[in-house]
Amino acid sequence: MNSNISTGSAIKLNEASLSGLTNNVRVPNYDRHQITNGIVHIGVGGFHRAHQALYLDNYFHQNPGSEWGICGVGLLEFDKRMRDALNSQDCLYTLVEKSPSGVGAASPQENRARVIGAITKYLFAPDNCQAVIDTLADPKCRIVTLTITEGGYYYIEGSGEFDANHSTIQYDLQHPDQPIGVYGFLTAALNRRRQQGIAPFTVLSCDNLQGNGNIARKMLTAFAQMRSPELGRWVAEQVAFPNCMVDRITPATTPADIKMVAEQFNIDDAFPVVAEPFLQWVIEDNFCAGRPDWESVGVQMTSDVHPYEMIKIRLLNASHLLIGYLGTLAGYTYVHEVMADPLVRQAVDNLMAEVAPTLQPVPGIDLDDYKKTLIERFANPKIRDQLPRLCLNSSAKIPKFVLGSVRDALRKNVAIDYMSLTVAAWLRYLNGLDDQGKAIPIDDPIADTLTQLAHSSGSNAKPLLNLTEIFGDLSLSPFADAVANHLRKLHEFGAKGTLARFLEKI
Repeated sequence: MNSNISTGSAIKLNEASLSGLTNNVRVPNYDRHQITNGIVHIGVGGFHRAHQALYLDNYFHQNPGSEWGICGVGLLEFDKRMRDALNSQDCLYTLVEKSPSGVGAASPQENRARVIGAITKYLFAPDNCQAVIDTLADPKCRIVTLTITEGGYYYIEGSGEFDANHSTIQYDLQHPDQPIGVYGFLTAALNRRRQQGIAPFTVLSCDNLQGNGNIARKMLTAFAQMRSPELGRWVAEQVAFPNCMVDRITPATTPADIKMVAEQFNIDDAFPVVAEPFLQWVIEDNFCAGRPDWESVGVQMTSDVHPYEMIKIRLLNASHLLIGYLGTLAGYTYVHEVMADPLVRQAVDNLMAEVAPTLQPVPGIDLDDYKKTLIERFANPKIRDQLPRLCLNSSAKIPKFVLGSVRDALRKNVAIDYMSLTVAAWLRYLNGLDDQGKAIPIDDPIADTLTQLAHSSGSNAKPLLNLTEIFGDLSLSPFADAVANHLRKLHEFGAKGTLARFLEKI
């Protein structure tokens, strides 16, 4: 994204300029200097800024002078853009909600903008590793929230164990005072807190993982145990790891978004964020050092997140993968374009109908209404969610979003036609060319392995399905035959041709 986009006479966003913004932009009406940063968030991206930070911004409007402000942390070189944007704007940014109503170019009335002030500090770890550890070790830090992507937990899919041999993990074990990875920073701070008699913070994962808190607990405890058995025991006994489910479609910020914010709202913002109107957060009420009264701003606190996260991961996230792969192969760019194709839309409907028998009932959620709402959200033309975002890091997403449903469906002896089609579409996508012969960039931590296997095996699914770190023992099940059959057809007939034949047969 080019940050040197001309924004004309728009007002540069910072604290001093808030009073000069137009009346159709909501701005913080609380004193940000009276807020203490009780939350440290690692992995500040679009989603965090459109979701958790928004909830806290709403909270501060009701509770000025709060102790639950956010200090953002970036660990990766990739986070430099966020550092530069936020630090040049007093950590303020514009959030624009785009509803699907209206046709053509959106008017300011259709796009709702507000400036979010919940993040009051941002630290870039490569600049000052010690400042991050100091902030995490400070008694004022009582919750650490994470959006580090599904692949950021060093969790081996096939075994469910900790990837202790990963180069980042090994580096952090050898350099405990100069870490580069999330577990290195968390354990450095927790070790200092333990030594100084300071109670630990809660670790709240906000990533799309089934049992995200359980996974964070197992992985962090394993890392701490490797550093010191005593520290490992203390983490296991004292640190809380609530599970939670998060939901809001938040596309990557584009140059067009920066221009739109300047033209429609007269704000020169280097890194605004755009999101759909829908918003949901369900959290297991398990905190070891207190928490905000999140219920007051619409967060659902519960004793069991599992049924909620199953519905979201298996319906929304799995559908996103099917849309991403089939849409990319068919030559589309945006999610709403794919959803306007009746073949893909029907396939998404059928996938959700197929997944439904693997889900538990959830009080207050009508599954048919939920699925209908998802279709409407996917079809929102104003969001302009790009397909590469959906397909990013698929080797970590497929096991979490699809294969659990497959295993449950096989146990229940119910259909897996569209689940296996989703996986077959991924294997075809890994060839790196769409149905028109246009190159597809594959962005995945193990892209080299995946693409080499895809190229050498062609329409033969077996070599990829034999990757036990992704598929476990599913290569020995009827699922493997179904995937192989779909993959041959995708190679022969393309995405649209395969769907036309499949849907006609069904």
